[in-house]
Amino acid sequence: MPDAPTSDRARTPLLTLITQESMDEDYQHVADRRAASRQPAPTGRRSHWTAAVVVAAFGVLVTIAAVQTSASSGINDANRDSLLRRMEDQRAEAADLQTRIVRLRELIVGLQTKYESAAENAQSAENRTERLAATTGFGAVSGPGVVITVDDAPDGETVRGEDLALLVNGLWEAGAEAVAINGKRLTARSALHNSGAAINLNGPPPMSPPYVVSAIGDNKTLPADLLDTSSGLAFTNVADVLGFSVKRQNVDDVTLPAATQRQLRLRYAVKGTAEQNRIKHGKETAP
Repeated sequence: MPDAPTSDRARTPLLTLITQESMDEDYQHVADRRAASRQPAPTGRRSHWTAAVVVAAFGVLVTIAAVQTSASSGINDANRDSLLRRMEDQRAEAADLQTRIVRLRELIVGLQTKYESAAENAQSAENRTERLAATTGFGAVSGPGVVITVDDAPDGETVRGEDLALLVNGLWEAGAEAVAINGKRLTARSALHNSGAAINLNGPPPMSPPYVVSAIGDNKTLPADLLDTSSGLAFTNVADVLGFSVKRQNVDDVTLPAATQRQLRLRYAVKGTAEQNRIKHGKETAP
């Protein structure tokens, strides 16, 4: 039948067909070379054995390639899965970090608010401390005021502590905010008293005339208001009778020093309530 070769060729596997045709061409090429060199051609059994070896080798190569391709595909799939897991882990980590950032921002805002409040309280306390220091005498102050210089009388009458006390009390009553005598600041614990002919104020050294009484206040009204007080009027009368030298001067800026630290020591008051202090000092009264 003329169609038999074609039918056999159609039914032959492609890999086998390629191998056979390739081997036939190779065999023909070898036969031609041997014929040209007058060498006997190889037997058919030997050629078929050679073809089988080549086909087997080619099959091994194809199998190895298939195995390598399959292994590479598995590795690629594993790498892809690993990358996907890492991406998911990194997304979760990024979400956690974002949450932490939001919480930290809220914490910073809260701390900033607390800091601003604490700063305002600290500034308020500092201002209050400065005001208290100025009014109590334990802080240096400056401003406009008057300076009154008092000296002994020419005929020998000397100024005593009680005389200066009248002047100082009059200045307080007239509205003075701070008073000092010869550079010594007066406080609520200050006392003017004589030690012989000398006058003591806040401890040694004693003061000597002339006595410079500096007071901070409105210098436009303070001198006149001084004369309207009972203490100021009493001092003026004593100075006139005894012949003291009194000179008044309005100043636009006068600086009074702070009281010495020695005056800050309290001899009796301790921290606690008034009831606790009475008990501590044995002054509790019977009910």
